[in-house]
Amino acid sequence: MDSDARFKRLRLYNLIMGTFHLAQAVAVFMLSDDFTLPITTSFLSFEPATKTLKPVTETVINLPLGPMIAVFLLLSAIAHFTISSTKVFNWYVGNLKKGINYARWFEYSLSASVMIVLIGQLCGMYDIASLLMAFALTGVMNLCGLLMEVHNQTTAKTNWTSFTIGSIAGLVPWIALAIYFFGSLSTSEGNVPTFVYFILPTLFVFFFTFALNMALQYKKVGPWRDYLFGERAYILLSLVAKSALAWQVFAGTLRPM
Repeated sequence: MDSDARFKRLRLYNLIMGTFHLAQAVAVFMLSDDFTLPITTSFLSFEPATKTLKPVTETVINLPLGPMIAVFLLLSAIAHFTISSTKVFNWYVGNLKKGINYARWFEYSLSASVMIVLIGQLCGMYDIASLLMAFALTGVMNLCGLLMEVHNQTTAKTNWTSFTIGSIAGLVPWIALAIYFFGSLSTSEGNVPTFVYFILPTLFVFFFTFALNMALQYKKVGPWRDYLFGERAYILLSLVAKSALAWQVFAGTLRPM
């Protein structure tokens, strides 16, 4: 297929996927109830009676889940529409020809980080410091994906350092989520919603497939020899992962009763 035709098809593909993300963002925002989850902070307070320091937990804010879901869907929609615009598309195509997509990693560093915060809250991770670190590490993981693409434009042989560091950074929040999730199950007061049992493994698999897609690209396995095949795979994975999280949460907590 002619190169120009392939990029025109990719532009249309981005527009279609952007529309899917935007439609879902609007639908979730409009149909959701006002369900919220807390973000808390803990600090030490002196207890005069016992003359000891005791931890005190206070709620900083109750975060509405509907708008939170709409945010990560909207971020993807904005990214797709932006790179499909006339002024940005040529820049996007020029980067793809060099084997890099800056826009993808910048968007993922925000949208995936919002997603991990949401999953963390559903598992019982409410502490603002823990959520901030999960957000930051997920952002670092995706920016390491950008570094992987930037660095390997100048190497004769693929250098996997950025990939390895990013994988470690991305795995840590999932370990923390598992601690909260299984810790809740082990106590009599644990009340992890049933639908979270499906969200945790489903989204972990999807997060893993992004790394797998990159590995297949750089190992040039089968159709992944073509960078554009991997690009289309990233776009599809993004839609499926975000849609899966959005509608599982909606069905579990946000649908009007």
